[in-house]
Amino acid sequence: MVINGRRWRATDPAIPEERRAELTRILMSWRREVRRTKGTDEERAARAGVQAAKVALGERGTPPWWEQTDEQRRARWQAAVVTPA
Repeated sequence: MVINGRRWRATDPAIPEERRAELTRILMSWRREVRRTKGTDEERAARAGVQAAKVALGERGTPPWWEQTDEQRRARWQAAVVTPA
């Protein structure tokens, strides 16, 4: 997706709706955790949680989802992503 001339990744459209919703909830929980822990030692772990959720959604990671095989894409979104404690 392109916004103001800059390319941004979108969520992998092949992710089943139920899993996408679950990963999005996890991502939002980690984002709240980043805000809550801002400036503390726990912030690094919260940011790692955001990264893991975004990779599972296909918004980050290498190679991008459109260059992965169907099996690689499925393995990415099915991988365990922990939720904040």
